[in-house]
Amino acid sequence: MIRSRPLCTGLALASLLLSASALAEGYQTPAPELAALVNAPRTPFQSLNPQRDTILQTHRPGLPGIADVAQPELRLAGLRLNPKMRAASRFDFGSAMSLLDVGSGKSRPVRGLPAHVRLADSAWSPDGRHVAFSAWGARGVELWLLDVSGARAHRLGAFHLNATTGGGFAWVDKQRLLVKLLPSAQGPAPKKPDTPSGPDIQQSLGGKLSQTRTYPDLLKTPYDADLLDYELSSQLALVDLSGKTRLVGKPDRYLSVQPSPDGQYLLTARLQRPYSTLVPLFRFPQRIDVLDLNGRRVHVVAQRPLRERMPSGFDAVDTGPRDVSWRADKPATLFWAEAQDGGDPSAPSKARDALYLQAAPFQTPPFKLQTLASRFADIQWGRDDLALVSEYWWNTRHLKVWRVRPGQPGQAPELLNERSSEDRYADPGSPAMIRDHNGQAVLQTGPDGNSLYLLGDGASPEGDRPFIDRLDLASNKTTRLWRSQAPWYEAPIAVLDGGRRALLNREQVETPPNLYLQTLGGAAGSPRQLTFFQHPTPQLKGVQKQLLRYKRADGVGLTATLYLPPAYDAKRDGPLPMLMWAYPTEFKSAEAAGQVTDSPYRFNRVSYWGPQAMLARGYAVLDDPSMPIIGAGKQEPNDSYLPQLKMDAQAAVDEVVRLGVADRDRIAIGGHSYGAFMTANLLAHTRLFRAGIARSGAYNRTLTPFGFQSEERNFWQAKNVYQTMSPFNYAEQIKDALLLIHGEADNNPGTFPIQSERLYQALQGLGGTVRLVMLPAESHGYRARESILHMLWEEDRWLDQYVKHAKPRAADASGAQ
Repeated sequence: MIRSRPLCTGLALASLLLSASALAEGYQTPAPELAALVNAPRTPFQSLNPQRDTILQTHRPGLPGIADVAQPELRLAGLRLNPKMRAASRFDFGSAMSLLDVGSGKSRPVRGLPAHVRLADSAWSPDGRHVAFSAWGARGVELWLLDVSGARAHRLGAFHLNATTGGGFAWVDKQRLLVKLLPSAQGPAPKKPDTPSGPDIQQSLGGKLSQTRTYPDLLKTPYDADLLDYELSSQLALVDLSGKTRLVGKPDRYLSVQPSPDGQYLLTARLQRPYSTLVPLFRFPQRIDVLDLNGRRVHVVAQRPLRERMPSGFDAVDTGPRDVSWRADKPATLFWAEAQDGGDPSAPSKARDALYLQAAPFQTPPFKLQTLASRFADIQWGRDDLALVSEYWWNTRHLKVWRVRPGQPGQAPELLNERSSEDRYADPGSPAMIRDHNGQAVLQTGPDGNSLYLLGDGASPEGDRPFIDRLDLASNKTTRLWRSQAPWYEAPIAVLDGGRRALLNREQVETPPNLYLQTLGGAAGSPRQLTFFQHPTPQLKGVQKQLLRYKRADGVGLTATLYLPPAYDAKRDGPLPMLMWAYPTEFKSAEAAGQVTDSPYRFNRVSYWGPQAMLARGYAVLDDPSMPIIGAGKQEPNDSYLPQLKMDAQAAVDEVVRLGVADRDRIAIGGHSYGAFMTANLLAHTRLFRAGIARSGAYNRTLTPFGFQSEERNFWQAKNVYQTMSPFNYAEQIKDALLLIHGEADNNPGTFPIQSERLYQALQGLGGTVRLVMLPAESHGYRARESILHMLWEEDRWLDQYVKHAKPRAADASGAQ
């Protein structure tokens, strides 16, 4: 007789009940001490005017709700767009404005803003009398104008902006703005076909080795391409301070528009067909032109083709003009870089890049400013006898800075600085910039015109101590004007009054960052405070902080920042459960890897995003313990990734146990993105940790076959490296509890949600202890208040269950495998 089987066995029924329970959980709220971190006040955005006497403060409300984050979103060719607003998706808005006078320290609230305003982008006029800003209204993105003298704002015109690529507006001069408007006669968006018109086909006809990264949000169908055209289409126009509008040319798919410094020309980049389903928008065909203010084309700069194929390597670039922009210190002179080696770093060539200038009316041939032995990185303009050019070669991390004289063709460039980009101790600082009468950023020179100001982090064996130096251009020697002094961490923002004073961001372990005015030179005294932001989490005052220095087994120096709860005493209270949070970094030298980062005097900012949140729950926290992966000479760092990673982690664990602040049997490891990848690897290859928290990571490197992080070789060039570094391949070795969190709409190349889903399935099938939390509507970084609260709830519960109350391991399982 055939017996009928029950629909569900007891085990299967239990499994279904557990799954149903998980599906029905909904958003959770963590313990009140963690929720308080999410509700803490946020520091406003601050912007200094060109005259450097007024600061615009844009105040920020709390985090947006999931209803805002989950609004309909278009994902087209690497863009994420809000179709209702015709703007790039954004969720962090300002809610109010105020104006701070630098001289007196007095603040004035801005009046005239609508209730519940959502402030987006802002820009000072060249004369500092006005601020243009955008606000998201009920029907689209609006342009507003702030009159600084009266501290009053009003809407400028009745139109709506197209802010799909950029803010949608820019100052042409002190009286006019260039705007990208929604075309008045465009009509509704294309309707998605009800039925497919045919298969989606991709084909390659062969060619050379190419970069093909795993980009998200690519076009898939002809409908996607038509929708992209619709969303990008905009009408250029000039708007004066009264709101009077004059159209410029006809609507087109503008990616960027830059007015010339003198306001007479427009440098435009327009999208061209054919599009691609393989690469994002920035590699689509573009036409770069110079237009006059009537929209007539006066000069074709470049016609850039579709770039589906590019040479391999991080030093690879496009052929033809790139980085096209205006020379900031001249009325209307174009600047660009152009590869001299076909853009291929593997091709033998003494010259890699050349820099060119071409002045209006663009009738004479371009002038070659400089030839570079490596790739162009940056340029800062000053005047005819002063500009700074930076060149860089990724493979060697070699960086050079030159002084060039763009108005003196016979003068050879002078080498000002040459170093490894990894060598923070040797960093001379970045030149201070200032806005000229056209509102352009140019080099700030001293009163004599023969010196520059350098602002630097001041990395040193004792931690970061920011500084201001004066560089004598004749001798190339520096004089120190000011340096941050313990027990403060002070970062320079701007040099004022011809080098007599500086604007600083000043903070202390128990004092949040505030703006101060500091006198420079021999008469320097105590700085004068301008802002008075209070401690955002006063309930956590007294958190203890210590900068640790220790070594791993091969002698490489490592650093970390140790945080301990208020009133904790190791001798009295004994070791605590600990959360370590890290992010591996690749280096080409052990010396650079061992350099100290951070400062022991920075404010103890306990935010909801970082590991310090767990201080509120009684954990010790080791933040950013060094996880260097070193590949000296011709050796690539990842050739020995796992042995080095295990040494790094072992050294960190040994150090906190030696200090008596952590219990070896109650330590968790965690990280976000590449830190999540690290977390899974450490759980797969060591038993140093009782649990892991991995947020938005990638775990199977065969799914990122054309490079990842700092690995520029593809899978077929380094199969063993890719396979060995993939924790997915060693899922059966993950014996400790792993919490996986991932945004369902992750937009980061390589960290597709499937990475966490597949690792979860592997561990679940292998009988591992694992939990997968997929956050709806969230990207690579999480934004909604509900998502952040739930994330904290998950992390707290996981650590409580598997770390805080963990029993000691068996003696034979306490070390590395």
